[in-house]
Amino acid sequence: MASVSVADVGAPAVRRQTLWRYWRGSLRGSEFIWAAAFLVPYIGVFLAFVVYPVGFGLWMGSDPALYTELFSDPIYQSTVVNTLIFLAFGVNLKLFFALMLSGFFMRPGWWVKGLLLLFVLPWAVPALPAFISIHWMLNGEWGFINNFLYVVFDVEGPSWLNSRWLALSSAIYSHLWKWLPFWTVILLAGRMSIPQEIYDAAKVDGATGLRRFLHVTFPLLANLYLVLTLLATIFLLGDFNSVFFVTGGGPANSTHLLATLGIRDAFDLAKPRLGVAAVMSFLPLMIPLVIILMRRMKNAEVQL
Repeated sequence: MASVSVADVGAPAVRRQTLWRYWRGSLRGSEFIWAAAFLVPYIGVFLAFVVYPVGFGLWMGSDPALYTELFSDPIYQSTVVNTLIFLAFGVNLKLFFALMLSGFFMRPGWWVKGLLLLFVLPWAVPALPAFISIHWMLNGEWGFINNFLYVVFDVEGPSWLNSRWLALSSAIYSHLWKWLPFWTVILLAGRMSIPQEIYDAAKVDGATGLRRFLHVTFPLLANLYLVLTLLATIFLLGDFNSVFFVTGGGPANSTHLLATLGIRDAFDLAKPRLGVAAVMSFLPLMIPLVIILMRRMKNAEVQL
């Protein structure tokens, strides 16, 4: 018969006490109660609105037959192309212009500050009424833009929303118009954090204008620019408003993004599992971006 020592019997209790001390930390009495009172609701909300929806979505899109049906759909194939084009132009143009405009708004003068105030207004305007207004402005028959072209220049404007590439370009422009001020303000804050002494030393060495930007400003903003590029890519992959309220996915479902195609499959076609599969199909691109972003923010100091 195997003998059991006193140490073996008491080991589980010791482990429980150690684990309890670990979770409790240095909190004692009412401090621990208050900490638990604040923490438990957060955990409940996190489980209910993050863990459960994500887990349920993964379960809904777990059938391989869904992806066979999805990948054979020509609308999905054109949607992938649209999403890649939207990413290429939406992210790169947005951050490039934001970097350039942040330099302009660094100029002294009250009129520059006034222009900055006007510049951020598109970002402050609610997205839905702004995009709906753009949709009606682009109407080919009696929209504001075509009427303006006809009255002022006596030119018949194109049917902006009846051509795939014009409609997609309009959606990209709308996205840039809405979100360019946001990224410009972030890069402006990054520029303002660079000590003036560095610019003074560069000026003594003869670095002015473009040389100062290439050899001083941009290297100091490189980490921030990279992080913003990754964040902008992740945000744009989930962008729904720009296309849905400007083009509606038309004409003939030719301007959908993956986010809007998922809504179309789930609600218009009454195939919720197929809609979830459409949205989940960009996870192979999303997950590496999130991992790279987390590692970049952990291993490199972001200049702000």
